[in-house]
Amino acid sequence: MNGTIRKLLEVKNLSTHFETKEGTIRAVDGVDLVVNEGDTLGVVGESGCGKTVLALSIMRLVPTPPGRIVSGNIMFDGIDLLRLKEKEMQKMRGKVISMIFQEPMTSLNPVLRIGEQIVEVIRRHQDFSKEESLYRAVEMLQLVGIPSPERRIRDYPHQLSGGMRQRVMIAIALSCNPRLMLADEPTTALDVTIQAQIIDLINNLKKQVGTSVVMITHDLGVIAEATQCVAVMYAGKVVEYGQVEDIFSLPLHPYTVGLMESIPKIDRGADSRLTAIPGVVPDLHNLPRGCRFLDRCSYVMKTCTEEEPELKEETPGHSVRCWKYA
Repeated sequence: MNGTIRKLLEVKNLSTHFETKEGTIRAVDGVDLVVNEGDTLGVVGESGCGKTVLALSIMRLVPTPPGRIVSGNIMFDGIDLLRLKEKEMQKMRGKVISMIFQEPMTSLNPVLRIGEQIVEVIRRHQDFSKEESLYRAVEMLQLVGIPSPERRIRDYPHQLSGGMRQRVMIAIALSCNPRLMLADEPTTALDVTIQAQIIDLINNLKKQVGTSVVMITHDLGVIAEATQCVAVMYAGKVVEYGQVEDIFSLPLHPYTVGLMESIPKIDRGADSRLTAIPGVVPDLHNLPRGCRFLDRCSYVMKTCTEEEPELKEETPGHSVRCWKYA
């Protein structure tokens, strides 16, 4: 990115908890991250690590109850989103910050035509007539690569393939030229060819529209293809943070190393077995004392069992939460 690097989104010490009969689930627990203007930040981790809750927290769409944001700041271009009134936040959603939800079939209204759903978003946030909004909707479908958009605009979601529904979700998210787009597992449940098309589409649209992106995924291939920076999450916390080249060339946290080693490699022999991370993610109702990864880690020291490590910069721009580097 040319010129001065400018922070668009800065999340500071964000915690989002859910109250249940079994106790408090600390789904997001003291997360810090930054998205620079024009960049894509990848958030990667196993299912249940808090990635989606992080995105919903930024959008202020955490279901309450049982969930609530208990602490932190979400600074968007100098404005703390957590201090905005709900009506002010409603004006931000869709227009300034948008989100592609995980499952397009359940995110799109099955009884409304595709065009109606795009027009609704445009008219809510922009001073367009119905005719102008319809023209803009066709323009957006064309932009995301849907053939015959004038005809497709009259289709219902069930008449489209999974890849086309995902493109419609991207069209809706970009229809008001937002400055930030949160993409929650945008390639899940799509075949490999369509996945590559969706990633290329998001990358190309980012260049055309200038939107910054938070890419939430469990797929390291997507991270390598589409992001500049990466936050690795585990059990509600960021355990490693840095430039994508640094994370892939020299992963520091044992969990990140395990993720990298579990990727199938083309140069492995036919008889070689994939490396798996032993154990399971800790119960968020009853987190272990000390490091949350200690039950699955081969580098455990006494300190790991007594105190939780902080996220500290190991090399310029590359931070890790691990006593191994203390």
